[in-house]
Amino acid sequence: MNNLCTDIGYQSVNKFGEQLCGDRVEMIEQGGDNYVVVLADGLGSGVKANILSTLTSKIISTMMANGMSLENCVETIAATLPICEVRKVAYSTFTIVRTIDNREAEIIQYDNPQLIMLRDGKNYDYPKTAMEIGGKMIYKSKVDLRENDYLVFTSDGAIWAGVGTSMNFGWERDQIIAFLEKMYNPDFTAKTMSALLLDECCRLYGGKPGDDTTVCTVKIRERRSVNLMLGPPRDPKDVNKMMSLFFAKEGKHIVCGGTTSTLAGEFLGKPVETLLDYLDPEIPPIAKIEGVDLVTEGVITLSRVLEQAKSYHDADAIYADWNVKQDGASLISRMLFEEATDINFFVGRAINPAHQNPNLPINFNIKMHLVEELSELLKLMGKRVKVSYF
Repeated sequence: MNNLCTDIGYQSVNKFGEQLCGDRVEMIEQGGDNYVVVLADGLGSGVKANILSTLTSKIISTMMANGMSLENCVETIAATLPICEVRKVAYSTFTIVRTIDNREAEIIQYDNPQLIMLRDGKNYDYPKTAMEIGGKMIYKSKVDLRENDYLVFTSDGAIWAGVGTSMNFGWERDQIIAFLEKMYNPDFTAKTMSALLLDECCRLYGGKPGDDTTVCTVKIRERRSVNLMLGPPRDPKDVNKMMSLFFAKEGKHIVCGGTTSTLAGEFLGKPVETLLDYLDPEIPPIAKIEGVDLVTEGVITLSRVLEQAKSYHDADAIYADWNVKQDGASLISRMLFEEATDINFFVGRAINPAHQNPNLPINFNIKMHLVEELSELLKLMGKRVKVSYF
């Protein structure tokens, strides 16, 4: 057991004019701190490519989830995938990255662009062993991992970016490496690194991608805890117990709700300073309490956080929006989605009469629903989530 974790993030864009992406990413957790990520790139684009990449990634991830060795998975998929008689290439290519205890990575690559590994912000030339399986050349690597290592791998849409527009021969591997080294920041999450590279690919394509393009990043990072408290306990006698447990937790602390922040200020013996700046007209302003990292309004703010969590995996404008704004919901989103690996919710069951207005949406009436739905979305992001009720 170590204090590291595996952060996985990816983004895709479809070929211009296509409704479906011909690339597919599958992630599975093999218990503890072991993960398998599969990026498959189907031949061509559209429906056919989507089906081929989905089948490839599903077959590989399902076999590995059922305990089959990496080598047997590759042998099976390599023997299964036919070769296109016209183009003389496989119907689907793939990259597999398996992390073990956050300390070691096994990498299998078949006809996708070669994975790029960054260590201390520079390209790391990891070893590769070539082997022929079922008439196909497969590259296998085994690499020891360190904190802040980035493993960046793409579909071939990335290396074709700019062909015929801004470049003659596309974006070559050395140029991609130079871009990643220039953009490197050890505080960037896996998703942020993927988004930066994909945005550059889209720019080189002139906003009209000539191929499905996917970027997936695996980052080894230190575990970080964020604790969020929402609402006072049902029994007023439990206030000190709830506050003591909350503030005893390591990591950052977020207090949501007017009554909750008042109780937190009383517990800490510090005043609550309300800021009057409405950075977003729909989100109440934040407050300050010495000893608390962030103080916000409750249900309205967390409802926006829930909305942003739902859009987290989408390549849309909302991601960039909350990633730079300074309102309470955006600040919570960055702390939960980007900074945290472990999240502890402390939820009070006291009923707030202000939330019982039948004219308000259901998520304003039922605070528990909001926390439960947000918890599930955070788990899908790979977070460790614990919810305690009082």
